[in-house]
Amino acid sequence: MKGTDHVQETILTQARLVMEDAVRDGTLVIRDGRIADISDGSSRAPSAVDCEGDLIIPGLIELHTDNLERHIQPRPRVDWPHGPAILAHDGELASVGVTTVFDAMRVGSIPSGKGRYLRYARPLATELMEMRNVGALRISHFLHLRAEVCSETLEQELAEFTPEDRVGLVSVMDHTPGQRQFRDISKLKLYVQGKNNMTDADFDVHVSTLRTLRDQHGDRHERVAVSEAARLGAILASHDDTTRGQVQVSADHGIRLAEFPTTHEAAEACHEHGIAVMMGAPNLIRGGSHSGNVAAHDLAEAGLLDILSSDYVPSALLTGAFLLADLWGDLPRGISTVTGAPARSARLADRGRIDQGLHADLVRVARIGQMPVVRAVWSHGRRVS
Repeated sequence: MKGTDHVQETILTQARLVMEDAVRDGTLVIRDGRIADISDGSSRAPSAVDCEGDLIIPGLIELHTDNLERHIQPRPRVDWPHGPAILAHDGELASVGVTTVFDAMRVGSIPSGKGRYLRYARPLATELMEMRNVGALRISHFLHLRAEVCSETLEQELAEFTPEDRVGLVSVMDHTPGQRQFRDISKLKLYVQGKNNMTDADFDVHVSTLRTLRDQHGDRHERVAVSEAARLGAILASHDDTTRGQVQVSADHGIRLAEFPTTHEAAEACHEHGIAVMMGAPNLIRGGSHSGNVAAHDLAEAGLLDILSSDYVPSALLTGAFLLADLWGDLPRGISTVTGAPARSARLADRGRIDQGLHADLVRVARIGQMPVVRAVWSHGRRVS
């Protein structure tokens, strides 16, 4: 990198550039945080970085990750200091090639229940924004509010956010036991008790509480989530749609992004309504859903998978994209599931592709055997990993 009259420039040469529909051998110039030039051939500039034939791909865009929540609560009932947790989360994502993240935070709490369901999103978002404003973070952060309809406080919590908060995504979450993700109550029991050390009696109370809250507030909370997303200027997403009827409701709300539909039927209905389908990369890598729902691999083979999310394993995003590239025999298509496709769904026109004038969010990737290895990461032209 060199500075001339405060112009910051980096030249990447001897690279294989993964464009939207092709892989191109050549040289890419980063200038003042943006992609300034793309050309064939090699650069002879002494300062050029020799990529030795490695791939240069757009920075990964993560729309749904539980990773921040994992860092602020690394164990049940352990509340880790939020500043160090945010820095660790940010650094981990940068290290695996993510340059834009929509940090998932639950809104909608149950103050009368166990501590796990207490309010936390607003204060955590404020801390995150303060750290971003002082330049403490490596990558771009937006908010993803997970609006839980089975709750007591959804309306109040959503009202605490404003359009200035960079809420990019609001997903409508309905975790009523016995439907959507956990149609099989036995799988829900295994998951919840393992995560929260619940006894059988605790679990029975948990199920009863959620069902009661759904009956009391669910329909109103769903309407509130839809209207609040519009007020905040956020994209609205569905979550765990299972039936054609649920997808129809999502379409009626104006939803154009479906997080983790649980059946082939629902994914097919999403495409019929022009709704992009996002699936978890861990599901793809493991060969199936930990909840017993439809396998991401099956949807990919059927042409019903558009976007990948790392969900609960940040490094899964890049690995999953290359698995899809191999499955489809199309590297640009596989990479697009973690770059261009999420950018389009989130209405981010300034990133997600390698094109002149866009933000220089880029990842240098070598493939060792079948495993993609991140060699370097640039966010807005700045080397961050």
